[in-house]
Amino acid sequence: MKFGLFIPQGWRYDLVGIDPADHWSVMSDLVRYADATPAWESVWVYDHFHTTPQPSQEATHEAWSLMAGFAGITSRVRLGQMCTCMSYRQPTYLAKVAATIDHISGGRIEMGIGGGWYEHEWRAYGYGFPSAGERLGRLREGVEIFRQAWTTGSATLDGKYYQVDGALCYPQPLQTTSPANRIPLWVAGGGPKVTLKIAAQYADYTNYFGNPEEFAAKTEILRGHCRDVGRDFEEITLTGNTNVIIADNQAELDDKLAAVADRMIAGGMTQADAQTHVERSLRGQATVGTAEQVAEGLRTMRDAGLTYAITYFPDAAYDRSTIERFEREIMPEIDR
Repeated sequence: MKFGLFIPQGWRYDLVGIDPADHWSVMSDLVRYADATPAWESVWVYDHFHTTPQPSQEATHEAWSLMAGFAGITSRVRLGQMCTCMSYRQPTYLAKVAATIDHISGGRIEMGIGGGWYEHEWRAYGYGFPSAGERLGRLREGVEIFRQAWTTGSATLDGKYYQVDGALCYPQPLQTTSPANRIPLWVAGGGPKVTLKIAAQYADYTNYFGNPEEFAAKTEILRGHCRDVGRDFEEITLTGNTNVIIADNQAELDDKLAAVADRMIAGGMTQADAQTHVERSLRGQATVGTAEQVAEGLRTMRDAGLTYAITYFPDAAYDRSTIERFEREIMPEIDR
């Protein structure tokens, strides 16, 4: 199994209490650490503008600006976003941005892309909030524009949502010299009727999660869509995101979960909302518990088809010990 590492950028209240002037040093130090640690295949950020689960005045650093910054300070680790919202930027512009950063990074950009979901963010930035059908329609047309721009140097599409006529993308991504002849495309989301069908047609990687049964069920739907469009299912790598907290016992786990809630409260959430969010989003997950439980959770997901886990450590900006323990105790156990 391959592993990616989310870098704290503020979106999940994961830079609270750190002076904004020091945010870049915190993020860049962790990126350099991952770059120097062969166990990490990639580093990731979220493409969001406001904190979650509630908007606040706490920092949320912009994803593609960070991609350029990370590209300039690393030499090995791959760089991704989970996931870029298609409608936040014109796809022609985004294809050009990604191609430029691919050159800065020496050919290490991954394009995570999805339809977008955070309604408050959409409306606050003046994008409205189109129906799910329109958001997914924009996703479909946008990835077609990416494919054309990155493989031919030009994109033309008279679509329902995007009309482009000979939009040039030179220099082409450095990865046009790779076997895939393009920046790898990650289609994020597990919607069975539309998103997984788009993934079957265009994706190099999918990204969805759930319990092992849900993951396996989505994978079977994806396999069926691949048959329908004449795509070799084995060409697609199955990935998922997971939150990781490791504790030696229940008391320590409770303390670590309380620390996550405390940061959200310090960032402006009510105690009740923070505690409810932590209970729903962290406690009981397959990779939250003792080292043995975390390893077993990942093995179970591996057996369901997961081959690439993108991991999020809530305490990454404050304490690297959980990451180091994951490297030392969990990673070697997964493939045994």
